[in-house]
Amino acid sequence: MGLMSESVPVRCPACRREHVYAAPSYPCVCGAPVAPPLDQRGVATVVNHRVWDEDWIAVRCAACGRLDEWPYPELGCPCGTLLRIPVAGAEPTSEPAGRTTKVGGAEVEGRPAFQPVTIRTARDAVTAAALYLRWLGYRDIRRADQRPPSGIGLAARGILAQVDPTVRPASLRDVECLWLTAMTESTECVYFSLAGYADDARARADALRVPLFVLDLTGTPQPVNELADQLDAAGS
Repeated sequence: MGLMSESVPVRCPACRREHVYAAPSYPCVCGAPVAPPLDQRGVATVVNHRVWDEDWIAVRCAACGRLDEWPYPELGCPCGTLLRIPVAGAEPTSEPAGRTTKVGGAEVEGRPAFQPVTIRTARDAVTAAALYLRWLGYRDIRRADQRPPSGIGLAARGILAQVDPTVRPASLRDVECLWLTAMTESTECVYFSLAGYADDARARADALRVPLFVLDLTGTPQPVNELADQLDAAGS
C-alpha cells in the first residue's frame, strides 16, 4: 500500500488493552499515497452502529492538493470491540468534479493505473468498489438511498452500484433489482461481486446492459462482461 502514517497509541475503552496504530494509506488519482492525519492526543471511540457519513473522512493529497473522501481509520480489538481512531484536521468536501489532476504544478489528463486495497472484510470490499468508481471518474460517492436486497448500495453522480461481499454468487434477481432501481432513478448501474455470478445472471446483465465486475482479494475489480470492459477502458 505504500507509505504509512505515523503511529499513535490507542487504548481500548472496553478491555483497557493498549495498541499501537498506524492508518493505512490509499492511492490518490495522481498516484501518491494518502493517509488520514491521526490525532496524537485524541481518544478512540467505540463503533456501535455504522453510519455511512461517519465511515468516511475528507483528506487532502499532499502531492497534488486533491481533496477526496477515504475510509475513517478503525481498529478491531481482540476483545471484539471496534474502535474509531481520532483524526486531526478533517476538511469539508466541496471541490468540483473533474478528472484533471495537478502533478508537479502542471495539469494532466487521464488516469494512472488503479491502485487496489486488499480485501479482508466486507467493509474492504465496499472501499475497493468506491475507490474504483472514483478512479473511473465518479465523484460524490455515498451510500445509496435504497438498500438493495443483498450487499451494499453505492451512488454517485450518474451511477448506482451494488457491492456484494458475500460468498454466494449474485443471482438473476439481484441483477434485475439493481437495474430496476437504476431505471427508476434514471441513472446507469454497475454490479461488484466477490463470489461471481450465476450463469443466468450474467446473461440477463448482458441483455439489460449492466456492467459486471468480480472483486478479487487484491481489491482489483475484474470485468466479467463486455460492458464492464468498456467502462474500465473509458471511465465515466
